Amino acid sequence: MSSAYPHQFDERAPFRVAFFSTKRYDRTSFSGALTALKSPVVFEFLEARLEVHSASAAAGCHAVCAFVNDDLSAAVLEQLAAQGVRLVLLRCAGFNHVDLDAARRLGLRVARVPEYSPHAVAEHTLALLLTLIRKTHRAHARVREGNFELDGLLGFDLFGKTVGVVGTGRIGRCVVNLFKGLGCDVVAHDPMPDPGLGVRYVTLGELLSSSRVVLLQCPLTAQTHHLVNAQSLARLQRGTILVNTSRGAVVDTPAAIAALKSGQLGGLAIDVYEEEAELFFDDHSGEVIADDVFARLTTFPNVLITAHQAFFTEEALSAIAQTTLANAEAFAVRGEPLHAVA
Repeated sequence: MSSAYPHQFDERAPFRVAFFSTKRYDRTSFSGALTALKSPVVFEFLEARLEVHSASAAAGCHAVCAFVNDDLSAAVLEQLAAQGVRLVLLRCAGFNHVDLDAARRLGLRVARVPEYSPHAVAEHTLALLLTLIRKTHRAHARVREGNFELDGLLGFDLFGKTVGVVGTGRIGRCVVNLFKGLGCDVVAHDPMPDPGLGVRYVTLGELLSSSRVVLLQCPLTAQTHHLVNAQSLARLQRGTILVNTSRGAVVDTPAAIAALKSGQLGGLAIDVYEEEAELFFDDHSGEVIADDVFARLTTFPNVLITAHQAFFTEEALSAIAQTTLANAEAFAVRGEPLHAVA
């Protein structure tokens, strides 16, 4: 940490945090968690995304609180540091959108929420899959219109099917256990296998070629960027179902669209999208979607999309608020956040 930034703050003065990309549920969860803190922390809730043009709103604050689609590039971090910001609080687990080298160079500490509710994401993964393969969303729409026919709603049992889980971290482990409980033959792929999970680990190629359903639960790294691409999709059984509740850029979306058009991919359910920053978490219902790739995805009857809501449960929001506030308190008192990544 740069010597220009003192570790200790005046406990009599509030520790000010500029809170970007604020939604109503953020205000509720963080205001509730704030009452449990001993140290004074003051949030300045801002609806704007953090980017070069909005970073000036953090002037006079000790820290900023950012979410997954906020801009934490070197240019933004430099502006924050110049204004006296000393800590970046991520209210999410992923941090690939942060220029960590720039943060270290500028003496900025970066802290995240490594775990909030892996069960929330795992359960949403199952919900997406069941909705897609049993077509319950289409059935609901039909019934509301007085159409009670079953034609076009044929699904398949998950019991006994081979389900491949790519990534067995905190969320992936929950996913494995859920699908084992459904009677699926679960196989997994991870560069760091968990011997206590009780699942058979295989190569990625074997997982892709043997699975009726493939579930992506891996982090976004240089190695997993576009892990699902034209080549890997060609290795799938024809008609395989793919679910992605990890990170959008794990999937090469144009390649997935081509596989959907050819029938190689039998269905796609996603809660994340590579270019989601300009779409998700905001209401665009009165606008024309300018992203042609995303717009094309929405035309497929066998594609199901939710807008990065897998994490969105009462339990997860509470955990995110508590951990983020604990990071702020630890930094204010000791100069070291609890869950630092830089």
